[in-house]
Amino acid sequence: MYELSILARGGVLLTVWAVAAGWPPGRLSGRLRRDGWQRICRGAWAAPGREVDWRLRATALQFLRPELVCSHGTAARLHRIERLGTAVSGGPLKSPLKSPLRSPLKSPLDFPLEFTAPAPARSALGPSVRIHSTTSLTPQDRSTRRGLRTTTPARTVGDLIRTSATREEAVVVADSALSHRAVGGVRREAVVRYEELTAELAAPRRGAARARTWLRLAEPASGSPAETVARLRMGDVGLFAESQPAVRTREGRVLRPDFLFRTAGLAVEIEGYAFHGTRRAHERDIARFNALQSCPEIRRVLRFTAREVFQHPERMVATVRAALSL
Repeated sequence: MYELSILARGGVLLTVWAVAAGWPPGRLSGRLRRDGWQRICRGAWAAPGREVDWRLRATALQFLRPELVCSHGTAARLHRIERLGTAVSGGPLKSPLKSPLRSPLKSPLDFPLEFTAPAPARSALGPSVRIHSTTSLTPQDRSTRRGLRTTTPARTVGDLIRTSATREEAVVVADSALSHRAVGGVRREAVVRYEELTAELAAPRRGAARARTWLRLAEPASGSPAETVARLRMGDVGLFAESQPAVRTREGRVLRPDFLFRTAGLAVEIEGYAFHGTRRAHERDIARFNALQSCPEIRRVLRFTAREVFQHPERMVATVRAALSL
């Protein structure tokens, strides 16, 4: 019999691999537990000391079910595409124009693992796994990312926009995929081009017509989900600003405020959830705020937290409107 650690792949051991290598089924479970292996799901174990995170779980499920392709929210994590959070119950928030939006959830455990598989797809993988059955997943829709089979960025964004419950959810995904930004502490380039999304949403699938309407609201210059929501909410009342325009201080330094109402000389900054972390980072933030006010194009700067944007957008809009009327 081979040592169990030799049989593992990527930190995952399937029971069927061990049995095929000569381990008696009656002795296997006890040996695995004594040696510190962790049960991921029925038929799959994590090597001792390995963190059973969402990627390891996805790896195990793809070993067990080779037809599964990471998609929707799971593919978004792999491609570092941001999404809006969900309600505590796990479902999407309703009536976004009347109810406050939740911030993007940072823990991957807040969402179930999602896969797409050829129809008819078997499920029975538990409540934390969602399988989307399809007849339209072509080889061109698939790629490999971080060791997992996944839908391409274009297919991933298309799936998410087509199945979004709200405009905000859809446009946040599109903006994130189209923009150059830092996601999860990693700075990345845009993962998809607008033309690719247009082609993806041209297919006659459920939700495609509404998705094409929402895609037209995307802004590749957007820097965060909070900026996307702020832009949409301001636009709802006829307030349209430039997103991330380049302005210069009197000393020639180039800055990019989140929004600029150029005629009124009003800049609007949306502050994210990331904590400053160090005194130096906090000092840089204050220096940038002061520098913005020294730009000839800017006469006033308004700052809002991401929490204000998600929870009380009407207050933000009212404050901006009042500043523009001065």
